[in-house]
Amino acid sequence: MFDSIITYLESIDPVLAALYATLFTWFLTALGAAFVFFFKTMNRTLLDGMLGFTGGVMVAASYWSLLSPAIEMSEGEGFVKVIPAAVGFLLGAIFLFGLDKTLPHLHINFKESEGIKSPWQRTTLLVLAITLHNIPEGLAVGVLFGGVAAGIPEATIAGAVTLAIGIGIQNFPEGIAVSMPLRRMGMSRKKSFMYGQASAIVEPIAGVLGAVAVTFFTPMLPYALAFAAGAMIYVVVEEVIPETQQDKNTDIATLGFIGGFIVMMSLDVALG
Repeated sequence: MFDSIITYLESIDPVLAALYATLFTWFLTALGAAFVFFFKTMNRTLLDGMLGFTGGVMVAASYWSLLSPAIEMSEGEGFVKVIPAAVGFLLGAIFLFGLDKTLPHLHINFKESEGIKSPWQRTTLLVLAITLHNIPEGLAVGVLFGGVAAGIPEATIAGAVTLAIGIGIQNFPEGIAVSMPLRRMGMSRKKSFMYGQASAIVEPIAGVLGAVAVTFFTPMLPYALAFAAGAMIYVVVEEVIPETQQDKNTDIATLGFIGGFIVMMSLDVALG
């Protein structure tokens, strides 16, 4: 089946393929958010383990799917070869840092909101927090498909699809992590689901923009790959890991992280 998907995506425009891939990642977020129709609460230990898994996938994807190809496709030797990846990585982290300090949002396990002060409700701020770190995820997939369109040998449809699968897998618990707290706050099941799935709508948008940008500006591909990696690592360190450390489930969260890393690494090496 994987080969059939690759064959089909190779036969269509890479930008359209990026849209399809990121719609898939959005769908798995929606699937996770749909759990709110069956459960009102979720065991905090399980949720922390799933969030740890999410962090592991994001870190593994940042290296295996983004940083490593970015370095490999860069010209030069020694320090010169790593400059595009280093610059892109730094810019990605700075970009997320800027959004984190300006866009009002509230992390799942924290009482105080971040960003500029806002009268927005806690529900809106919670959704914005998840939306914030879905931007680099969608961008990462789109950039890889854009590299295929630009004819870069190191960028392959298989690699892009593998990354989309990994991000989709970790989006599933993210959907749960948004919809369940909203339900606990008293929101209806339908509204909790709608907010939960809406947090990933930004992924197809970022994916298409990333693919189009790289298609028109091919030399920026290593910078763009590293940019997405830097943004994802920033999210993991600033948001995902701290959220798993607020309760007494640090060991479970850590094991979840290890599991997520192994899954993404295995997918990338075996399929990408």
